[in-house]
Formats: sequence, C-alpha cells, structure tokens
Amino acid sequence: MSHRVGFVVFDGVTMLDVSGPAEVLHQASRDGHPYDLVLISASGGQVTTSTGMPLSGVVTPGDAGPVDTVLVAGGDRLAARPVEADLLATARAVAAGATRVASVCTGAFVLAGLGLLDGRRATTHWRHAATLARRHPRVRVEPDAIHIRDGRYITSAGISAGIDLTLALVEDDHGAETARRVARELVVFMRRPGGQSQFTAATTPPARNELLRTLIDSVLADPAADHTLPAMAGTAAVSTRHLTRLFHTELGATPARWVERVRLEHAQRLLLDGHSVTAAARDSGFGSDETLRRVFDRHLGVTPTAYCRRFATTGTTSAAEEEAHQDG
Repeated sequence: MSHRVGFVVFDGVTMLDVSGPAEVLHQASRDGHPYDLVLISASGGQVTTSTGMPLSGVVTPGDAGPVDTVLVAGGDRLAARPVEADLLATARAVAAGATRVASVCTGAFVLAGLGLLDGRRATTHWRHAATLARRHPRVRVEPDAIHIRDGRYITSAGISAGIDLTLALVEDDHGAETARRVARELVVFMRRPGGQSQFTAATTPPARNELLRTLIDSVLADPAADHTLPAMAGTAAVSTRHLTRLFHTELGATPARWVERVRLEHAQRLLLDGHSVTAAARDSGFGSDETLRRVFDRHLGVTPTAYCRRFATTGTTSAAEEEAHQDG
C-alpha cells in the first residue's frame, strides 16, 4: 500500500525544496516502498519555481484527496512578507487529516502562520531564523538545527536539508536500511543527524566591530584557552554586558553559546582526524569526556563515537572505535 505525500507549492517555490524530497521518495518507491506524490497549490494547474522552471500537474486541495504526509516547500517570498491567505488556506486544508506535517526551509513560515508550531521547537534556513522568531514569538526557533521533530510536525533547514528530513521520514516508515540504500543511491550522507548544525562558527560572516573580530580570531586560533565571558571582556577591556550585546548584535548568539559551537566544531575535526575522545575533549576546551558527550548530545543528538562512525573516513573510523568502550 502506497503512502501518499502532498507537496504544497506556489509561484516562486524553491526547486530543490520540492525535487530533493521527491527524489528521495522516488528512490524509496523503486526500493519496493511505494510513495504516491501529488503537487498541491491554491489554484492548481502550473506553478513557476524560483529558477523559472515550471511544475505542472498541480492540483487544488479539493482535488488532491487525503494525504498521509504534507510537505510544505519554501521560497524566499515567505520570509520577505506575510504569507498569503490562499497559501495558508491550502496548507490548512491539506494538513487537516495528515499524520505528519513537514516543512522545508521557509515553509516553516506557513506552518507557523497557521499556529501549528506554537509552543513547539522548529527550525528554518539560518538566514531567516531571526525573522521567524520575531514574527512568531510563540515558536521555539532553533536556528542551527538541520531538522527538528516536535509531535507530528517536522521542520527542516534550508534547501538540501529537505533531503535529510525526507531520509528521516523514510527511515521512520521503512527502517534504517531502506534509508541507507536510498542515501547511497543519491550519493548523500546517511544521514546528517537532525540536530547537526547548519553552518560552522568558523565561517560566520566577519564581524563589523574590530574589537569583536579580534576576539573571534583568538577563539578560533586556540579554542581550548580561557574564553569565559569575564576573561574575554577583560581582554577586550569592556564590560561583560557590552560584550554580550556585541555578540548578540553581530553573531546572534551569546558569547558562551558561540564559543561552545567553536569548540564543538574543533572537537569534531579532531575526532575525524583520528584523535581519541579524551584528546578531543581536552584539546577543544571541554576538558572531560563527559562534558564532550553532553555537548554532542545537545547539539548533534549523537555520541562522539557515533558521530565518527557516521562521518569518519575509513582511515579514522578505527581510531574512533577504539574509544567505543568509553563512549557507550
């Protein structure tokens, strides 16, 4: 029996938000797990994607029939201005009887506009996360997650993260081995954990403030050094309150959260280079194996060893596995 998935689309929809998840489901169908895909818009017919290429065969909610899973695709216009009433009505009608309701990228603005994410954790493209949080203060926006599930609602980050989200749905429906086979066929990771960061702190756009740029460079150069708020404020010769304001304004995070992200990324690199969990914890500034495990669990949803098994090359996996008895 096939699983019916309805894609909510509109003029200006991001092509990969639709084609990426659709290809995952198509490959799962070829693997013997059929999915029936339907494109849905307010007026049906044809929509024009962000690339200018059309999607045809689109139906209205009334013609779509019941769907098991709804996937609301994104597009820049959803973050640029309030979501149009007809798009909200389309998503509301299609989602009403669905078991799962998902969004890719700025599709989260549609779900939030319907109030479906109120009181729930959600994510979107990092560039639009602050806008989502400001426009919908009852949504608990987590700006650096790949995808988040809260109840029957699943939201994902930008564009290619829709592939990760859909692999997770396939895994839920048919198990990890099916999802692995699909991922191998598509030559993508199997699969980025939902909590994995969308971007790296090291590639954060340069701060405009010269004082903050200097601090950022010092943290990136030596993540294991003393980078507590008082220590950094003392180095910069400013108050802790002023420094916290600078971090919020320039980087959208507290100093402690940003430093933790830098240290986490450094620990990830060390592990993938074959260092032990203990060495990675020490040299990244976390100090102990247990602290490193807690940070991995909070940000990535996996243990350090599980992370290595999933992402390390053959040359570094064995080094990680040597730590398995410590890492559980």
